[in-house]
Amino acid sequence: MQGTITEIEFSSKELDEKLELLIYLPANYSPLYKYSLLIVQDGKDYFQMGRLTRFADLLLAEKKIENLIIVGIPYKNVKDRRKKYHPEGEKNEAYIRFLAHELVPWLEKEYPTTSIGKSRTLMGDSLAATVSLMTAIEYPHTFGKVILHSPYVNDKVLSAVRSHKEPYLLDVYHVIGKDENEIKFSAERVEDFLTPNRELHEAFEENGFDSFYDEFDGGHSWKYWQPDVKRALTMMFSR
Repeated sequence: MQGTITEIEFSSKELDEKLELLIYLPANYSPLYKYSLLIVQDGKDYFQMGRLTRFADLLLAEKKIENLIIVGIPYKNVKDRRKKYHPEGEKNEAYIRFLAHELVPWLEKEYPTTSIGKSRTLMGDSLAATVSLMTAIEYPHTFGKVILHSPYVNDKVLSAVRSHKEPYLLDVYHVIGKDENEIKFSAERVEDFLTPNRELHEAFEENGFDSFYDEFDGGHSWKYWQPDVKRALTMMFSR
């Protein structure tokens, strides 16, 4: 049983642009049921390379996860992605406001959602994980869960987690690859994601967040994130 994916154009005042949304409704969708929301940065990547909707179809058919609507938000290009997702990006604050002030109210008007924080989850990989986490920290009553695949972590991110006043409002799923200590982004640019992610995990623990943490065998790519998507769904949306 396959759900349906619809492409919708969304006009954002915060960003002053039109965004493409990919809306997944499960096979048994009915306006008579209530649904949890999963909002995904790097949306097209998760739908295609992460096989997110296929895993959702499977787990929903097996009644292993709760009723779920998935909203994927693709990025336009690498520059656009950095502007919106990076903590220092010039559109980062506007993108975070778009998620909380525009997208959620619109989705709640259009679809029968369960209107509590814990029924709304943000998900992303790398920089898309970073903006998901920073949004959940800024709007803890709007977003109660976050799924992080190998987030980019800097001092701004660590400081936001350490100074968060209501950690009990957020459930965290956080994974990083054991080989992510030397990620080759280009010949000149090699980065260590593993060490800052271990610091992030410690910050979650020390501040009392409800967090699941795991280090998988592998590096910073969909080859390793894809198999983990199914586990993330199973854990964060278990019936």
